[in-house]
Amino acid sequence: MPSTDATACPHCGWPDRGEPFRVLSRHTTATGHTEWTRCGCGSLQVRVADGRGTRVVSRSGPVARAGAASH
Repeated sequence: MPSTDATACPHCGWPDRGEPFRVLSRHTTATGHTEWTRCGCGSLQVRVADGRGTRVVSRSGPVARAGAASH
């Protein structure tokens, strides 16, 4: 998964500061927590929440739809 400096999902435009479509897991860290989330378009995201706020630090591409052509 590539890292990101974007403020919105590059695949569907959903704002990174918006609520994720689905939280898959949350893990406590020494400085806050890490969340694995899924965007509405299917992109898997890693969000870090600490004293600097919450930000997406890595994301995948959207999930391929069943029956969609692969390139």
